[in-house]
Amino acid sequence: MKENKVLNYIENVLENMPTDWLRLTTHRLDIYDEKLAKTQFLDRFEYLYSSNNSETSALSELPTAFDYIRLGHPLSSILEWTIAELNGLKPENVISISSRTVPVLAVLRKNLLENKNTQICYTGELPEFFDPEALKRVYGYNFELKKVENLEEISGYDGSTIYISPQDEIGKVELNSHVDFFISVHSHLGSILLVNGEQNESYISEIQHVRRRETIAMTPADSFSALQQLVGKSTANRQENTIEANKVKVIESIKKITGTNTKALLASSGLSIQYAIMMGLIDDALEKHKGKDIKFIVPPNCYGGTNDQARRVAACIDNVEVVDLPVDGDNDMVQSIDTVLDRIAKENAVPYIIAEIPTNPRVEVPDLEKLKDVLSKARKSATGEVAIDPVFILDQTFCPNVQFLAKDGILSNIRTISYVSGSKFPSGGKCTAGYCVVNDKAEALLEKIEKHLVLCDNEATGLQVQLLAEQLPSMNQRIKDAYRNTREFVNFIRETLPTAKINFVSEELAQAGFTPSVFSLDLPTKGETDEEREAYKRKLNQKLIDMMINEIPNESKYCVSYGQLKGCYWTIPATSTQGTTKEDDKDYIARVSLSPNLDLEHHKKVFKDFVEQI
Repeated sequence: MKENKVLNYIENVLENMPTDWLRLTTHRLDIYDEKLAKTQFLDRFEYLYSSNNSETSALSELPTAFDYIRLGHPLSSILEWTIAELNGLKPENVISISSRTVPVLAVLRKNLLENKNTQICYTGELPEFFDPEALKRVYGYNFELKKVENLEEISGYDGSTIYISPQDEIGKVELNSHVDFFISVHSHLGSILLVNGEQNESYISEIQHVRRRETIAMTPADSFSALQQLVGKSTANRQENTIEANKVKVIESIKKITGTNTKALLASSGLSIQYAIMMGLIDDALEKHKGKDIKFIVPPNCYGGTNDQARRVAACIDNVEVVDLPVDGDNDMVQSIDTVLDRIAKENAVPYIIAEIPTNPRVEVPDLEKLKDVLSKARKSATGEVAIDPVFILDQTFCPNVQFLAKDGILSNIRTISYVSGSKFPSGGKCTAGYCVVNDKAEALLEKIEKHLVLCDNEATGLQVQLLAEQLPSMNQRIKDAYRNTREFVNFIRETLPTAKINFVSEELAQAGFTPSVFSLDLPTKGETDEEREAYKRKLNQKLIDMMINEIPNESKYCVSYGQLKGCYWTIPATSTQGTTKEDDKDYIARVSLSPNLDLEHHKKVFKDFVEQI
């Protein structure tokens, strides 16, 4: 009886749900409380369920679930809630993931850090991309593999038991008390992980964090398909030939945009491709530089996901370490790289540099000629050996149109990997897919990066590839149009509030091709002490953002996005993208991003009104 009630309600929800649940890749911070996240969403959703209310208006008012498509969204949360209801579990014990490998990796990671045994039981054959040897050698994970005929064959074990089951249907699952983690694998949708028993609930937040940093939640489209299947409705057939045709179009577009001839790799998100890059480079170093330490050089105040992921990888592997690279404000990226590379050369270690150009949130571009010289500089170890040359891993999400890696590009003679978050300009905010390319000097590294992208099952989904195929051809024009709007808005702010500090590219840098459509705004402040001045500035930031959103609700949003097709987005990086960055490195300034399509005059008017009120 209860099962029918649940499924009937879900069927009505799917018919009435807001269209944004399928279309949006970014959360609205005005209806998002990070501390409550999924709990708040599901509490309100359960209230609607208990009152049998599935009206579109009621669903639209639900607070944002989780923080991004990456960590979760309304449809993945509802899918997890439904499966929990059908199996007598708490909703937080059900975790949907786009990858079919990563749920296993999430458990292995926690057990590695806690020195706990793991056995992986499976029926049939393991997926061909599951590579036990690489998981042990590169990731440092320890586990036993055990093939079983059925679930009943699994008995007690001193440690964690993971059971992997390929399933065609989504819904009720037969749980066994000897299985700690039940992973149902669905060939086109991803996987659903059930955490079984109170003794394993301490794993939940850490599994969710792996989903946030190294993969993504099951996508909105795939979660929708899974829910449709649950309520007995047929889902659209996927045409593999269309996916391949779209992939060809996307790769050709990327080659044209980046000026590269090497293969492009497409991943489910920017962090998914970054994870494949990191693990691929570690694999390469283990093979070519046996016994040497591996150093990932990362700006401490860069985008929180990059920083956090690098430190999480280093925590699992003995000879991998993160080295801070100060790049913003009073620090010069080139000088910092020179100093750090000298030190690492003396240690005879393997240097991998991850950096954003322009930087985030202060939108700074280093002297590129000097950067090239520093990266090319011959160095020696303390014992006089020729030092290992660095690999420069460039996050160019803010300026994906700059051809750093082309044959005549500024970084053409340095081993360089460039990657971009596709949720920004490449897809216009329609999907999270990311991509990476390498220059000719780094082509030998691509095979290893692809190996780990496939191993983690983090390749872009068919719909993501389709969206990139549709949006990439117009990307460079959208970048030009959005930059034009941003430059005009920045100039207006400078005239209207000359005491504000604006971080944006110079006209000279724009002429050189750096045309981002994001800037940071450091508003003027007052007070007797540093604390008073900081508090006043933060209050002013919030007042400006609130005015913009309230006055222009159809265009101005409180959101971390960038490169959308329309509107204007406002955020405080210290409370969103820098969420896991150390407090001392956070930047409490407003970050503003403009699209090619918005009512700029209206935004100017609201800003002028704001200035008159302060």
